[in-house]
Amino acid sequence: MEKKLIGAGLLSGLIAGIISFVFARFYLEPVVSKAVDYEGERSEAEEALAHTVGGHSHGDGGEVFTRAMQENLGAGVGNLVFALCMGAFFGVAFTVLWSYLGNRYPATDARAVAGALGAIGFVAVFGVPFFAYPANPPAVGDDDTIGERTGAFLTVTIASVVLMIVAVALELWLRPRIGGLVSAVVGGAAYVIAVGVTIALLPSFDEVPEPVRTDAGQIVFPGFPADVVADFRVYTITNQVILWTVLTVTFALILGAMARSKSSSTSPTVDAV
Repeated sequence: MEKKLIGAGLLSGLIAGIISFVFARFYLEPVVSKAVDYEGERSEAEEALAHTVGGHSHGDGGEVFTRAMQENLGAGVGNLVFALCMGAFFGVAFTVLWSYLGNRYPATDARAVAGALGAIGFVAVFGVPFFAYPANPPAVGDDDTIGERTGAFLTVTIASVVLMIVAVALELWLRPRIGGLVSAVVGGAAYVIAVGVTIALLPSFDEVPEPVRTDAGQIVFPGFPADVVADFRVYTITNQVILWTVLTVTFALILGAMARSKSSSTSPTVDAV
């Protein structure tokens, strides 16, 4: 059964990855292209300014992969790999959770558990890390701090997932003692407080490029467009909502099909009269 559930998670992740990539290709990638164009134009403006003040610049050697390859093959592979990983983790998490709930509460609907797990996964894996460090398009962020930013993001992501597991375990432990609603509130409050403290202890970053100016303060190239940042973040959230929704719904549908198949295989047959 465990292998079937993990397989269901992988299949659900594959379907979710394909659908979310289609959305990203038509909505998110055009915003990325705008950011890439801005980055190139800004580099030209900075290079021109450096020449004006008597400096010199060095070429970057050109791009290794074309934008067409990045936004099609690169983005597609990356999206599918991430979705498959989330599907596998979803299947494992459901197996562990259901092994407890299914035995202790036999009347529980497995599809409802899958739905709750999907919401929990979205919050822990994407929601909280995004709240702490919102996604930015290319050209936003200082190259000198990329290591620090990556480390902070990974830290809050791992902490969020671990703290969510602890909160769910706390809720399940309290449920028979104080009731389902109160235990859920306590577990949720504990998670929010712990995550809030973690985020407060981590560094913050505000590195949206400002306008390129001359020594006299004259603007020769504008700062990064705010609407591009906003669109990128909105589409990133939408893309993740699509991925987690499709993953959860597909997994729940597969659970229903598995339950019906098991029921039909174990039901007695009646001979025709």
